[in-house]
Amino acid sequence: MIKYLIGVIFIVSLISCEVINTALQTVDGSNNSSKPGLTNDEVISGLKEALNVGIKNSVSLTSITDVFLKNDAIRIVFPQDAIKIKEKAIEFGMSGQVEKFETTLNRAAEEATKEALPIFKDAILSMSVQDGFSILKGGDGAATKFLKEQTTAKLVSAFSPKVKEATSKVKLTESWTPIITRYNQAMTLTGGQKLNPDLDAYITQKAIDGLFFMVEKEENKIRKDPTARVTDLLMKVFGSITN
Repeated sequence: MIKYLIGVIFIVSLISCEVINTALQTVDGSNNSSKPGLTNDEVISGLKEALNVGIKNSVSLTSITDVFLKNDAIRIVFPQDAIKIKEKAIEFGMSGQVEKFETTLNRAAEEATKEALPIFKDAILSMSVQDGFSILKGGDGAATKFLKEQTTAKLVSAFSPKVKEATSKVKLTESWTPIITRYNQAMTLTGGQKLNPDLDAYITQKAIDGLFFMVEKEENKIRKDPTARVTDLLMKVFGSITN
């Protein structure tokens, strides 16, 4: 009887150990029957790689003529602060110049994005991600949101000279000057407030917003579409949250 009890206790102990080991393996991803667990380095590298892929695709696309202009999601329209100028310009019979002005706003953004890729890549490479797993599992746009929060100020600072150069190249002021001059002349006569929005700052922010919009689309594509995971690392990292 004693031998029987000892045998039962021994079997129960073995079963308990197996249950505990299985639970631990499930938590740390080390169960040989499942896919190997991801290291934090792999997650961070995968996130950076996904953003690099997204940025490369986005910059390549947005630097094409008419991509900003004909995409309502990222099209740069007349500055909100200067909407009165637009209304007055149309009233003065300058609809054609208003249309030309809005076109050149978008041309400036398209021209500037040609220089954006190394700026964004540097920002990604210098990104320190301590909470890689939470970003990975954070859902659509989580990596892009984190990147935006960490790098926007630096991107604005680095991007501004490119926009200034681009606005000069597409001769933006040739469209802007007649409109605002006519508006300010009217304000002189009526006693209204003259306006002179900072176009370079406006275009810089809108161009960056447009790029991040496209980057997020690319990130979400990688999250949801296995065919968009163009490297083994991307398949491993993002496959871990879809399988």
